[in-house]
Amino acid sequence: MPQPDTLHRFLFEQLGVRGQLVCLDAAYQAVLSRHSYPAPVQSLLGEALASVLLLTATLKFEGSLTLQAQGSGPIRTLVVQGSHNGKVRGLAHWDGDVPAGTLEERFGTGHLALTLQPTRGEHYQGIVPLEGPGLGAAIDAYFGHSEQLPTRLWLAVDGSRAVGLMLQRMPGTVEDADGWERTVTLAGTVEARELLTLPVQSLLRRLFHQEDVRLFEPEPVAFRCGCSRGRIEETLRALGRAEVDAIVAEQGDIAVTCEFCNRDYRFDAVDARELFSDSVVPTGVGDSKH
Repeated sequence: MPQPDTLHRFLFEQLGVRGQLVCLDAAYQAVLSRHSYPAPVQSLLGEALASVLLLTATLKFEGSLTLQAQGSGPIRTLVVQGSHNGKVRGLAHWDGDVPAGTLEERFGTGHLALTLQPTRGEHYQGIVPLEGPGLGAAIDAYFGHSEQLPTRLWLAVDGSRAVGLMLQRMPGTVEDADGWERTVTLAGTVEARELLTLPVQSLLRRLFHQEDVRLFEPEPVAFRCGCSRGRIEETLRALGRAEVDAIVAEQGDIAVTCEFCNRDYRFDAVDARELFSDSVVPTGVGDSKH
């Protein structure tokens, strides 16, 4: 069985090809526990969570990567965000019954966006049509349309686990010009059952037993929501004092629920006043009359 909630990096040193394998157990279940998702949505969330962690493992900077799929069909929006340090969160919105099937059957006409957001510096976003039998095929198409490094993904999800395998050709020239095509062909023989049940060493041996593969130490991955009271306060300040006061006057307080983790934040009239206390210029301080 794959090691739960871990990312494994490996390298074909002579071929100029690198790979990652990620297995999500508790992290996947933590995302599913936040909302009552139907099975076809659960499956897509698992694929997206695994995909984002595989892709963030290739980042050369501190920051995050966000995958967002939007469509006109039963699933309206799916968003998953991963960070450079192996933290991930995700959610989906849907209407009515969601069929099992292709992306088009579940999303209707839509698009897939991948956004890179460094902690420092400008963000980059690429968008492609949301097409293919599954999310892995759509991401493959994204890299096929872009000028980035050739990348292929294989994903598998069951009721409790989400697993992903990724290969990526590294820049530069190598002696074995056929190495990339050969490793992709070999990886293409993997079955979902093998991804979900085989330990990483056994899986790599089964797929690439004739290749020289270097496997690195596993890295932990986990569900983590980045929400906080401080961030909610920043959002409310951005609304402005008049808008915040109007909401408090109408509703008695302000209730905000994070969609990613279902955590509730409440601000009463005193809290709302304190949000803007720094902008109030005190009067009479130091004044005295005789």
